[in-house]
This record gives sequence, structure tokens and C-alpha cells, in this order.
Amino acid sequence: MSRPGEHRVVHTLRTPAPAHRLYELVARAELWPAVFEPAVHVRILERGQGTERFQIWASVAGQVKTWTSRRTLDPDALRVTFRQERTQPPIASMGGSWEFRRDGDGTEVVLTHDFAAVDEAALPGLRAALDVNSEKELAALARLAEREFPVEELLFTFEDTLQVPSGDDVYAFIERSDLWPERLPHVGKVTLTEEAADSGSPGVQDMTMETVTADGSTHTTRSIRLCFPGESIVYKQLVPPALLTGHSGAWLFDTNDKDTVTARHTVAIDPTRIEEVLGEGRTVADARTYLRDALGANSRATLSHAAAAAAGPTP
Repeated sequence: MSRPGEHRVVHTLRTPAPAHRLYELVARAELWPAVFEPAVHVRILERGQGTERFQIWASVAGQVKTWTSRRTLDPDALRVTFRQERTQPPIASMGGSWEFRRDGDGTEVVLTHDFAAVDEAALPGLRAALDVNSEKELAALARLAEREFPVEELLFTFEDTLQVPSGDDVYAFIERSDLWPERLPHVGKVTLTEEAADSGSPGVQDMTMETVTADGSTHTTRSIRLCFPGESIVYKQLVPPALLTGHSGAWLFDTNDKDTVTARHTVAIDPTRIEEVLGEGRTVADARTYLRDALGANSRATLSHAAAAAAGPTP
């Protein structure tokens, strides 16, 4: 429900996808960076019976913004309500809901935002940003949910863990991706820009990387990375490889065991590109295997080189 002084904007989409499948994608906020273009990272803060709090970092009008939201999830009513607890200017308050209404042989998705700006002059820009991001989110939601394959076959997570001599040194190695062309054989070129971290906030990096594959071909990706010193470096690919509609990941540094590092990937496969990329007759299962092997190999290679650098030269 909107509050006094708030404005309301509603975006809708009708899709043949089943309502429960759409609801589940919205309910699993930790997967959003691989599903929704604006989402960069989601950190779950609390999760209870039908409620949760999370902090999200997302691209809004070309900038990475963060806020904390509380949500109520009702799988029976196919409804998710949300309210931002901590906002960033120009937003003074923000809440709303996702509703999934069964409509004949399809679903009507209704995304509602109730919001107020810190300054009325900011309202046009805020509304424009909501329009752009909401339309992107609805389109991405429908695109994934309408596939003939089960969502869990197309959207999945995997990880590799390695013991290293020094987690701090490995963190520094991974953070300085601008040096990767000199340090990693599978990286041809990196262009990196960075916003310094504020107190209590991560550093934000914009990284464009050219990767060399085992067969000698190259592909270029662009990622936004958030660097949480000593804890994690998370990233969202803005330009994923041709086989994917979404790819997010993280380098996780165990705070209890400083010498354990995990590389995690969450990917969303584009089944329409499988034969183009992998060859005629290839399947979703083949794509899953290929991605697990290729992305995992690159991450393991990065960790191995980082561990070797942390260990220092062999006497």
C-alpha cells in the first residue's frame, strides 16, 4: 500500500509462462544477478517463514546503487511485497509488489512501485529509471520462464574451492585484475576503472576482459565487480558469452579459514544459441557440461596462479 506523498507506477506483462514458475524466479532473490539485467549482487541478511531482508546492488541510470529491502512472500497468493528500509537519494521511500495472476492459458505479471523523491524535481528522472529497469526485469523474467526447458536446467550454480598459502595475498591478486594479462595465460587484455570504496561500502570496478579459450579463439566480456576487502569479490557480467543470457559470480574468502578460497558461478543458458556455439545436435546437457568445464577451468587456473604468487618464488 502506498503512503501519503508517494506516487504509484504499475508495469504489466502477459506471458504464456506458468504463474508458479514466474513467482519462484522472483522469490529467489539470490539468483537475480543472473536473471535481471540491472541486478549486480544480492546479499541475504535475514530469512524467515515468508519474510526476508536483503541488501541489493543494482545499476540505476548508469550508476551502481544499493539499498536494503524487506519482503513478504506468499506462494499461495503468488504475491511478493517489498519495502525499502534504507534508501539512497533521490529516493525518499520505495515499496511495491509483484503479483502473478493466472489468466487463461498464461499469466499476467503486475509489478507495482510506490515511491517518493527527496525533491519533486527528481521525480521525472526517478520515474524514467523505474520504467527502464521494470521493463527490463519483466522481459528477462518472461524470457527465462517461457523456455520449454525446466528453469533449473537453464539456471544453475557451481563452485570450486582451493586451499591457498595466504587468503589476503590471493584477494589482492584477484582484486588487481588490471594485471591479469601479465599473470594469467587465458587473459589477453583487461581495461579496468574503479570507484574508491566509501566507509562500509565496497569498491566498484568496471572491468572489460578479453579471454583466450583453449582452441585459441577469444571472447570479450564486461563486468561490474564489487570488492569487499578480505571477504569477497562479486561480479555481474554485463556482456556475457554468447551461450548465456546471464552470468554472475563471486570469489569468496572464508573468514574462519583464511586460507580457503571459493570461486562460484551462477549462469543462465540461452538454449537458442547452443547449436550455434557448440555445434549441431548439442543439447542443454552438453551446454551445462561445457560451461562447468570452461568457466570452472578458468577460475581454477586463476586461483592456482594466485596461490603460486602468494607462495612466492621457489627457492
